Amino acid sequence: MPGLNLTRAEAQERAGLISTESYDVRLDLSAPGTTFRSVSTVTFSATAGSSSFIDAVTREVHSVVLNGVELDPAEVADGVRIALPNLAAENVLTVDATMDYSSTGEGLHRFVDPADDEVYLYTQFEVPDSRRMFAVFEQPDLKATFAFTVTAPAHWDVISNQPTPQPEAGAEGTATWTFSPTPVLSSYVTALVAGPYASTHSTVTSADGREVALGAYARKSLFEHLDAENIFEVTRQGFEVFEKDFGVAYPFEKYDQLFVPEFNAGAMENAGCVTILEDYVFRSKVPAALVERRAITVLHELAHMWFGDLVTMKWWNDLWLNESFAEFMSTHAAAVNTQYKDSAWTTFSSLEKSWAYDQDQLPSTHPIKADIRDLEDVQVNFDGITYAKGASVLRQLVAWVGQDEFMAGVREYFKKHAYSNTELSDLLVELEASSGRDLSEWSRQWLETAGVNTLRPELTVDADDVITSFAIVQTTPEQHPTLRAQRLRVGLHDVVDGKLVRREFVELDVDGARTEVPQLVGKRRGDLVLVNDGDLGYAKLRLDPRSLRTAIDYLSTASDSLVRALLWGAVWDATRDGEIAARDYVELVLNNIGPEQDSTTIKVQLAQLRTALGRYVAPEFAEATAVDATDRLWSLAQAAEAGSDSQFMLVMTFSSLASTEAQLATVAALRSGEITLEGLEIDTDLNWELLTSLVAGGVAGEDEIASALAADRSATGELAAALARAAVPTAEAKAAAWSSLIESQELSNTFQRKVIAGFQRTHDKSLLAPYVAPYFAAVEGVWTSRSYEMAQAIVNGLYPARPTSQDTLEATDAALAGLGERIPALSRLLSEARDGMARALNAQKADAAR
Repeated sequence: MPGLNLTRAEAQERAGLISTESYDVRLDLSAPGTTFRSVSTVTFSATAGSSSFIDAVTREVHSVVLNGVELDPAEVADGVRIALPNLAAENVLTVDATMDYSSTGEGLHRFVDPADDEVYLYTQFEVPDSRRMFAVFEQPDLKATFAFTVTAPAHWDVISNQPTPQPEAGAEGTATWTFSPTPVLSSYVTALVAGPYASTHSTVTSADGREVALGAYARKSLFEHLDAENIFEVTRQGFEVFEKDFGVAYPFEKYDQLFVPEFNAGAMENAGCVTILEDYVFRSKVPAALVERRAITVLHELAHMWFGDLVTMKWWNDLWLNESFAEFMSTHAAAVNTQYKDSAWTTFSSLEKSWAYDQDQLPSTHPIKADIRDLEDVQVNFDGITYAKGASVLRQLVAWVGQDEFMAGVREYFKKHAYSNTELSDLLVELEASSGRDLSEWSRQWLETAGVNTLRPELTVDADDVITSFAIVQTTPEQHPTLRAQRLRVGLHDVVDGKLVRREFVELDVDGARTEVPQLVGKRRGDLVLVNDGDLGYAKLRLDPRSLRTAIDYLSTASDSLVRALLWGAVWDATRDGEIAARDYVELVLNNIGPEQDSTTIKVQLAQLRTALGRYVAPEFAEATAVDATDRLWSLAQAAEAGSDSQFMLVMTFSSLASTEAQLATVAALRSGEITLEGLEIDTDLNWELLTSLVAGGVAGEDEIASALAADRSATGELAAALARAAVPTAEAKAAAWSSLIESQELSNTFQRKVIAGFQRTHDKSLLAPYVAPYFAAVEGVWTSRSYEMAQAIVNGLYPARPTSQDTLEATDAALAGLGERIPALSRLLSEARDGMARALNAQKADAAR
């Protein structure tokens, strides 16, 4: 039988034969070790006389009983699927199996807390991993009810989709929790979380008058740092917006949010039992940008309770609609009902849209409505198209049809399709009815084609600076020649008393290669013209020469944070495309980042500064430019407001780039307290960053790492130490890190990520050069021998992006040629890495010609 990679054709065939009714899943988690017992009883109907299969990734299958007949596991089970021959019209199947706990964040993940040796479990099932905990028809359109019965140590908490029942005491310190059946769900949004989690509880009043129980959970050793009241506040604010906008009360009995260790994603929308990356429990100072990001994540997962859980896609082709809708609605909710009213859409522009634009220029870009042939296709499609471009396009659609009309269509959609499965057409029908617009051409242009277009202003003025003609020119990438219609604004800005101020804007529909804007003729041009002012549209922007000069000189003086974000983005896009020299972008950042107040903008720009310095500046200027930029970052940190986000992020960036003897001496003095900055506390996590800087710079080593770990014997401390050890700038340390990643599979998912980060953190690029050939020699074996999450992290994280090299580009081409069509998902990742290398070479060429 085929393996793990379920195809769409197989899923369609199975859905044509089978209709699922219920699952009764009994789990024994009480024994120590790396496995657990799972007994699944599945009730389903089928076409009489047909044969099919059920998914179950097992260590050992003990028995399979179908309609009272015992089947031989040796004949019907292969460790991935169980064959079901000669089905009746009505069927009952019981599978008794031993399954493996995961250390990769897929299936039922097991974590031991080094702070107290307590065991913590949680599930992560999206896309196809409920089959790692129980036998299941693993596809979203075979919905059913799920009843979980769990035996575990009596001192644990056990949490699932339904309210937690009173446990019944068992033998030898165990207890059993018997959960009531869930509403009809897809298996990938079922969940189980177990262990001695600490928790706090509250309630929210639903639109239908119910008091819905809220819970917030974290590991005992981390719980004191959980800001539960903030989590509950944002959750209540989300309930208010979503219940009103969707016209449907919250569809489940309770709403728990559990911050879990070693999580691969930001969060997961399990119905009533949301799991969240525990990095969002802040034990040390973090930028306000990260606190805001946590709020958006909370709102995103809450939106999924309706869009994804209550109404679910038939197949993964419409994954984008789940994720785009939740992404759009989370920002919308933040903008209308939280403390982030003034920054939500700026954050969306800086973070989400920049991700979308980057992804949409890769060779692997795809239409928002992607063709998902199998599970491997969907696993690589959790990308900037599925999330950020889709959300951007939905915002553009709302601007076109109207917010009220859009929500009216959404309300009818939920009313008609609750607890069922849908396709995109089901939503478009309701939006067409509510808006009175034909959306077929919109869907064709925006959902069924790929690529991001570029918009440029083309204007003439007279001697008095009055506009005599104005047009918006739209160009397309050669590979994706689709001109798109969209609604947007054009703003005219002046420098007034040293500050950049918007004087006025016009709103219009842009369509075709050239759109005349007669509304601007006769108006004074001003100092800066901004196409897509307000960020309603989806396109890369280009500034005319005068506007670019104004942006470089006055960007930081604009009072509107969204205007600043758009200008930052326009210059960065031009830098990535080789139209502006990387050193000019570096100057723009260093001249304007100091006064910037938006936390997410600061975070994004400093990250892009590191990219420009490390990959885009021409090699002959790279070292001097980086040293100068690092010195100026320290000066900016010293001048920053005491205790501000700006101060904190400037120090962190300075630390990550420090390479000279003087710079490293400053880092050491800051860590020791010899140098202090008012308002800056060297807390535990900042101490680790400063130490890692010193390690990467060759002035600290194992003794200092061991001492820091002794003072921070926590899961976070162990991860920080692993990163620091991999950052030691010696051939021996890099070889040891490489071996632990490639020649062994003992590292958990989070340790693997940290070791990769430490391996890549070096100022001496010659330490990485010996690993170019070994990377390409190992990459296919890594892909075929490891789980998707673990393999993807290695393929992306260890790609030899530094030093930037034509030889590496050619080695990538050779690897892609060798793969051919055999492993499409791996080829996609390598082609994306190749694009990054080609872009860096082009940017360096542009910088050298400055």
